[in-house]
Order: sequence, then C-alpha cells, then structure tokens
Amino acid sequence: MRRGGFAVMARLVGLVRPLAGYMALAVAMGLAGHLCATALTVLGAYGALSVVGEASLPLAGVVAAMAACAVARGALRYGEQACNHFIAFKLLALIRDRVFRALRRLAPAKLEGRGKGELISVITSDIELLEVFYAHTISPALIALAFCAVLIAFIGSFGAPLGAYAALAYATVGIALPWPASRASGDGGLRFRTRSGELAGFVLDSLRGLDEIQQYGCGEGRLAELRARTDALAADEGRLKRVAALDAAVSGAVVLVLDVGMLLLSAWVAWGQAASGQAALAGVLVPTVALMGSFGPVIALANLGSTLQSTFAAGNRVLDILDESPKVEDVSGREPVGFEGAAAREVVFSYDGEPVLRSISLDAPEGSIVGITGRSGSGKSTLLKLFMRFWEPDAGAVEVSGRDVSDIDTADLRSLEAYVTQDTHLFRDSIRENLRIAKPDATDAEIEEACRKASVHEFIRTLPQGYDTPVGELGDALSGGERQRIGLARAFLHDAPFLLLDEPTSNLDSLNEAVVLRALARERAGRTVLLVSHRASTMRIADTVVSVEDGRAS
Repeated sequence: MRRGGFAVMARLVGLVRPLAGYMALAVAMGLAGHLCATALTVLGAYGALSVVGEASLPLAGVVAAMAACAVARGALRYGEQACNHFIAFKLLALIRDRVFRALRRLAPAKLEGRGKGELISVITSDIELLEVFYAHTISPALIALAFCAVLIAFIGSFGAPLGAYAALAYATVGIALPWPASRASGDGGLRFRTRSGELAGFVLDSLRGLDEIQQYGCGEGRLAELRARTDALAADEGRLKRVAALDAAVSGAVVLVLDVGMLLLSAWVAWGQAASGQAALAGVLVPTVALMGSFGPVIALANLGSTLQSTFAAGNRVLDILDESPKVEDVSGREPVGFEGAAAREVVFSYDGEPVLRSISLDAPEGSIVGITGRSGSGKSTLLKLFMRFWEPDAGAVEVSGRDVSDIDTADLRSLEAYVTQDTHLFRDSIRENLRIAKPDATDAEIEEACRKASVHEFIRTLPQGYDTPVGELGDALSGGERQRIGLARAFLHDAPFLLLDEPTSNLDSLNEAVVLRALARERAGRTVLLVSHRASTMRIADTVVSVEDGRAS
C-alpha cells in the first residue's frame, strides 16, 4: 500500500504516545541547550559592546555567563540525546514485537511464496532505519519550532522588521528549501528500500543453492546478476546522496545570504533609530549575531528533507506488514473439545483462483489410519493444511470431533493435531532443543522415547554430543532422512491424538521405514492418522486408502 510522507509520519508519531513524557523532556532539554548555544554568541556580542563602551554590562559577568552557558549546553545536549535514543530503541523493540506478532498472524497463508530475504530486510534494516526518525526527527522538529519562536521574539525586540525577517529566514531554510529536495527524491527512497530487500533475498537464495550453482557451473551468471543488482542499488543510493549533498550546499549558501541580509536590514533599522537619538551599534550587532548563531536547529531539520525519503520508505514497508490482513484469523473463546475423529465434507479449495480440491470428502474415525494417495499436485498436502486450518476452504466443511475447525479455538486445535512434512525445518540449536519445540517441559526420558518411536535414538547416541549436538543452520549438519525422523519424533513427543503425516517416510530407507510404521501401528489405539504417501509399502498399515485425483477423492 502506498502512503504519503505525512500519513507515514502520523502513524510513526502515534507510536510515541506511551513515551510522551520522555519526549517532552527531550524537547525541553534540547530547546534549553540550543538557547544556551545561541546565548554564547549573543553574550560575546554584548562583551564586545561592553569593551567599546556601548553596553553597561560588566565584562567579567558576561564571561562568567558564557562559561555557564557552555557547560549547560554540553549537559543539556547529552540529556537530549540520551532521551531521544532511549525513546528510539524502546520504540524499535516495540515495533519489532508488533511486526513479529503480525507475521505470526499472517503465517502461513500470507507468507507462503513470499521472499524471505525481503522479510529479513524489513525486520532488520528497515526497522533499524526508523531510529533516524525517532532519535533525530521528532524532537528536533519540535525543538526547532519552539527555538525559532523564541529567537523571532528576541530579534523582534530590536525592531519589528527584524523579527519578521528572522521568521522569513527560518521558513526559507526550514521549509522552502527542503521541499524541492524532497520532491527531487521522489520515489527514490522506496525504490532503494525495495531493491535492498530484493538483493538480500537474492544473496540468501544464492547461498542456499551454492551446491547447485557449483555443480552446474552457473556461478559466473549468478555473480553477474549480483553485480547488476548491486550496481542498480548503488546508483539509487548515489542519486539520493547527490540530492542530499545539493540540498546541504544550497542551504549553506542561502544561510550566508540571509545573514548578510540581516546585517543590512539591521543597519537600516539602526540608522532610523539613531536619527531618533537611540543607540545604534547594539541594534546592528546583536540581531545579526543572534541570527547567525541560530540556524543550527533549522538546518538540521532541513537536511532531513531528502534522507527522510528512505526513512519513510522503510516505514511504509513496515506498516504494510502491520496493516496486512491475514487470510485466516485465529479463533478464541470457544469451549474446549476432545478428539473424536475427523472428516472432510464436500471440500472445495483453490489457490489464487486455480482449483485444487473439488468436492472432496473423507472420514477419519478415531483410532484409524487413513491413507491418501495420488499424483503430485492433486491436492493431498493441501487437504492436510486445511485440517490444520492454515487456510479456509472455499466451500464445504473440514471437521474435527464433529465441529468445523473454524469453530474450535486455534490453540486447542493445534494441541489436538501434529503435522509432519517431508521437509522438516530445524532451528540452529541442539537436537534436544529442536525436539522440545513440540513440548517445552518434556523430560529427557520422554524425548528419548519419542526418538525411539521415530527410529532416530540410536543414531543420536552415536553423535559426539548426543542430544546436545548442534544441527547447524537449517539442519544442514544432518541428512534429509535424519531431519525427517527428528520431525517424526517431534510429532510423537507432542502426543496429539490426530497425526497428519505428509510423506513421512520419503527420505527413509526400508529398514527405518519399517520401524516408524510399526511405531505408528502400535500407537493407533490412541491416535487417528492421516497418512499421505506415494509408497505402497507405507500404505500397507492404512485401514482405508483414499485416492485423490484432480482434486477429487475416490
């Protein structure tokens, strides 16, 4: 969804509400600090006037005041930055928490087929970029507004035209100059963030497929594409930096011109006042020095004009995830249900308008093993996912214990079911911790018993660290069959009454397959099993076999 900069800013600012007190403190310290910094130049001007006899202030008092302002400026600046960064890092943690909650809500239907590299880019670099907004944009903008108001009033005390000129100068540097820079950036920030995410996905994909790249000798082509993507990203970044550099150069030149203008205007006003018998030198020097020393907050705000394009683009991508609606909403507040069998009634389902299941029905009575066979792409795995309620059917009903799965608490439904795919995902941790995902409070005895049923206990015992052996990234320290057996052990450890097994023995040899099937047969008294497999040997333990062809059961 495309949002304007102000819409993104409003949403991001809204998140600051719980930390409004810290933000107010940061603004107060920032305003006082900038006033102390400007007071240094103003007091210096009064010191010079005192030396030449144009001011009655004691020189020693002026120097003491300047020293006090210098010390206060340092302390206040530190306090302001500490508050801003405290707010920023607290909010980044809050945003990450919300993004992870949103991803959990969207999974798996909305995340299937989505680029993992792009998601990683949003979770890491995009959210990190928001630190610029929270630490260096909100309070500096409020500080600049308050600071300019105070300086306009102070400079205006030397003459109304000088106050009006100061207001015009601040508006020119803080508003008029950043606007063209922001327009020049255009969609560059969003394009840069999008390409950055795509590059992250391409690199991740290349690393995962490194064996295939080497085997088929396509490394040069892959490297050429990586260079092309990197060059395109660098070109986008270069354009953004050129806009920022031009904006900074123009701002510096305009500030110099405005300072000269204030000098001339104050001289003209002072000349008029001198004609009336009033002091002239102070009216020229003090307003000019005050304006020259007061552009800091405004320039800092102006320099954000182009860099904020990338920040708002990152904010847009984060908000896209937070605002995206899941295809399947979690259910809560229903009465708990025990397991009394499962069934599909005239189920119809399609992916993006492409029919997959067409009026399919089957019954899985309690304590039975129901085999599901069929060609690849016929909808077997999809049917299991509908029982897990990863998706909703377009028509018909998917039932557990005689109730539609959409009428059962999601947490309750998942406690009744254990789903095993042929591609078991293992986290970068030990075997023991990967198994405990299924039951966090499992004892070592329970873990070992589950592994015996999955015919993997003896293998684990041969490893140097046993159950504490790390599995590596994505479980790449183990073979496909070993990962699959650990996935089965998870299901046994979960001890759910309804097992949904998608090709659970596809990576196993005949010996290990026989051990696993015997374990399933022994457990049938307390479990119902939906068993998807191409293997005739696996189907021998099934009480009934349903063939799914073209989305229909026979």
